[in-house]
Amino acid sequence: MPDALADADNASEHWEVAAVLAGGDSPKAGGFKFFVADQRWVWSDEVARMHGYEPGQVEPTTELLLSHKHPDDRARVAEILDRVRSGGLFSSRHRIVDVAGKTHWMVVVGDHMTDESGVAVGTQGYYVDVTDTMQADLTSEIKEVVKSRATIEQAKGILMAAYGIDADRAFDILTWRSQMTHVKVKTVAGQFLEAVMREGLSPESVSTIDRLLLPTDKVTT
Repeated sequence: MPDALADADNASEHWEVAAVLAGGDSPKAGGFKFFVADQRWVWSDEVARMHGYEPGQVEPTTELLLSHKHPDDRARVAEILDRVRSGGLFSSRHRIVDVAGKTHWMVVVGDHMTDESGVAVGTQGYYVDVTDTMQADLTSEIKEVVKSRATIEQAKGILMAAYGIDADRAFDILTWRSQMTHVKVKTVAGQFLEAVMREGLSPESVSTIDRLLLPTDKVTT
């Protein structure tokens, strides 16, 4: 009977993928294996370091893995691990918290691991640390929100001065116009500001603001 550990180790595609992706002072990818027969986990050195351990410092277990999952993701990951422990396929994006308390976003992918005769003996796969990408996306989203809010606030300010209304009513006008035109509020506000700047208006130009914000449809005969 073939040795499951030795034969499974020969099926190394996932480890090779992890090795290509890994590099630098902070590992970005690493491999793992899970053997169903003895419910045993094996981490690559990179995966150990992702969790904050030196290679060989700890023996990975299901309990240890779960302890490093972000509290908000732990229940979902526990369900995934149930599939892993029966040798199932999976993919997941979730957060881990390393021993220093730092949160990392991970993409984890697992596939069947078979021995030389093709019999499934567990799951193997890899971790990819996508924290930098997630933070870059979040920063971009925050900048966009700030930019959109500034545009809306400027448009509200002009409406407040022109009509003598408060901020809530000014926003109601922009929201109404958004619903009428099926255009996002930030776009309505931006178009309104562009028109105001183009016309060289003062906030007191109520009639012209009416025309810009509430255009009259032309009727042809």
